[in-house]
Amino acid sequence: MFDIGFSELLVIAVVALVVLGPERLPKAARFAGLWVRRARHQWDSVKQELERELHADEIKRQFRDVQASVQDTEAQLRASGEAVRREAELMRQDVARQGEALQGGDEQAPVMTGPTPGSPASVAQHVVAAEPAPIEDTPEAAPPRDAMAPPGIDGSAPRAPRPPPAEEETR
Repeated sequence: MFDIGFSELLVIAVVALVVLGPERLPKAARFAGLWVRRARHQWDSVKQELERELHADEIKRQFRDVQASVQDTEAQLRASGEAVRREAELMRQDVARQGEALQGGDEQAPVMTGPTPGSPASVAQHVVAAEPAPIEDTPEAAPPRDAMAPPGIDGSAPRAPRPPPAEEETR
């Protein structure tokens, strides 16, 4: 804004020396320096105050944004909670209708639990392995075991023997 060069400062110094004289010039320079310092301090103070206000406005705006997002999330949670409550009420009503149908229906019919008859899970539960050949140490045959049980765990079938360790050749 103000473009003051060295030549302008030299002209101001010469005029001040002529007007004020050599005795009062140092006192006037100190006085001018004091006023310049005060002006800079005031300018810095105003600038800092504006920055604080802008920062406070920014924080308030962010707070309002966060508050709005929290309210949106709360509304979504309430809506999903209502949907879950409705679904649970429909399930309760459906279970109550099924319970009434079972109570009012044929009481002689058994209720099935477990795997469906004929399914692989049902068949696997009842398959019994063929009797294994007698072990050389015991002359009697081992009792039949469940086909799903691995050998050696239930004690009814021996584990496969380990091969003997190979002998190392020495030279």
